[in-house]
This record gives sequence, structure tokens and C-alpha cells, in this order.
Amino acid sequence: MSLFSSRFHLPFAGLVAAALLAGCAADPMTPAGLSSSSAVPREYQARADGERVVPAVDPAYLVERNRRRWVEYKGPEAPGTVVIDPYARLLYHIVEEGKAMRFGIAVGKEGRGFSGNAVISRKEEYPYWQPTARMVRSDPALYGPLAGGLQGGLDNPLGARALYLYRNGRDTYYRIHGTMDPSSIGKATSAGCIRLFNQDIIDMFDETELGTKVRVRTRAESLEMEGPMHELHSGYVVPADAEKIIAADEAAWEAGKIRDAEELEAEQHAAAVASAEERATN
Repeated sequence: MSLFSSRFHLPFAGLVAAALLAGCAADPMTPAGLSSSSAVPREYQARADGERVVPAVDPAYLVERNRRRWVEYKGPEAPGTVVIDPYARLLYHIVEEGKAMRFGIAVGKEGRGFSGNAVISRKEEYPYWQPTARMVRSDPALYGPLAGGLQGGLDNPLGARALYLYRNGRDTYYRIHGTMDPSSIGKATSAGCIRLFNQDIIDMFDETELGTKVRVRTRAESLEMEGPMHELHSGYVVPADAEKIIAADEAAWEAGKIRDAEELEAEQHAAAVASAEERATN
């Protein structure tokens, strides 16, 4: 069934508890002026996925730039191409000339170290995840207990699906994948590549074939196509000329309505370490 058609999904009775193993999410509070849906759109409702049920996305995370939507596309890429902008934190799936489906993404450190052309040469449902040796060295308390890897599932850092990018037949270690932490979408994270809501990556997975071309924009290309971005205290980015949103965010910050990002990260890291230790002993 097409990504862009209406779907009916089964209701979901509870949320899946998961530690933040692949990144540190910022405050999920929607900043003043950055609108979110008060009800969950159909495409982000809970859905059955084989034997699993993917939980609905909290409306607080469905800010305008995060929700999938049809947009005009004026870039040079051909229909069928996936375009990733790690600076504007957007992903475009070009479906026809001048028209694309746009998704909000979270970008981890690994997602900011690659640009240029690639091809989707591997696809996995509920992929296995294992921290790299570098991740274990950089944060042994968090990643050490999980060095043996995690089987696929909704509590896996790669989420429900993963698309693996290759260049010249070789794995780039650049991934487009789901997430165990929907509050991170639209923000920068401490690890991982390019994350989407699980509902979005499931549908993208169905719509993208092996061999699909991918273009990851450079900063210069992002500036040319999207213009300069401004990062809000809440962790989201908006166009630098979005003066009302930026002013509202600054006022909320000064009023103490947005928590300090470093404080949040420390709390979340401590919780993730405790969860990693518990999982390692079970």
C-alpha cells in the first residue's frame, strides 16, 4: 500500500518503555509559536506491525516541521531520489518532478559526517544493533554493557526499520532508521545517523526499493536550498527569518519554561546507563 494513501491502524493500549541508548533527547515541550497537532493524525496513530504494535506518536512531538507533508520541490535531483538535509533536519522523497514528501528527522553525530551521493543497497526490518568500538571507548558506562549488541525490536536504537547507504559498493555506515525516542525527531542527538518516527520509516521502507539514489546535502547546498537555520532553545530548528517563533522561544527560555539542555542530557544519560546495566544482566 502506498505511503501517501490513508491507512487504518489498530488502537494501542500502552507505551513501550525504553532507555535512550542511541542519543539524548531534549525537552519535548513544544516551544511557543511552533504549532503541533492536538490530535494524532492517522499516519501517526498506533499501528499493528506483524506481532508488534507501534505506539502512536505523542502530539507534542508533531510540530509542523516534523510532520510528513507534500511540498513543492525545486532541487536538481530526479524523481525517485531521497534527499537528506542534516542542517535543516529534513528528508525529501521526490516522487515526481517538482513534488516531494517531506519528513522531519533527527540527526546524530554520524549523520553530520557524510555528504554526497549514495545508494540504498540494504534494507532491514527491526534490525540488529551493536555499538561500534569507538562508541564503547567514548562512553564505556553506557555502551560497554551492550557491546554484544541488541536484537531488533521497538526498544532497539534503530527502531522499526533501517535503510543502509552504500557508495561504490561499500557500506558508508550511514543509516536512515527509526527510533526508540520519538521526542528526538527534529533535533540534534549525541549518536546515530538519520532518524525518523517509526511510522515514517516503516512507510518509507515500503516505498523505497534497493538501488534508490540518495543525496546528502552539504552545508552550502542546505543554505542554497533552505536558507540559514536558527536552533531554538527547545532543540528544534526553524528558518532564521522566523522572527515570531524565535522571539517566543527566547521568552520561554528566559521565563524558565525550557529546561537546560545539559541538565536534561545528564539526567537522560544516567537513566540510559542504568537501563543498559539492567538489560545486560537479564
